Amino acid sequence: MDMKDKVQKELSQIDVEKKDEILENFNRFKQYLSEKVELGENMGLSEEKLAKTTELVANYLAKHEEPRNREEKMLMELWNSGSKEAQHTLAHMLLEMVRKA
Repeated sequence: MDMKDKVQKELSQIDVEKKDEILENFNRFKQYLSEKVELGENMGLSEEKLAKTTELVANYLAKHEEPRNREEKMLMELWNSGSKEAQHTLAHMLLEMVRKA
């Protein structure tokens, strides 16, 4: 199973209540992502691997979830308006943002 399949499987297994809890509040969303980034770092994932995983998560959210607050709406609009290169840059920026959360 490749990374894309693993990410999609994990995201699709989050129950609705947990997903609502994570996505309802942007600070909670950042904290959740921060915990996942820290887990990836502890597993030895490189910065580039973390960014690619962040891209997979962002693509999944953009296709399957409606933004629940203005911050998520802005992120979705930025994500959907960017080229693949811009999305990759934004993924790196998201990593930096959640590391500081």
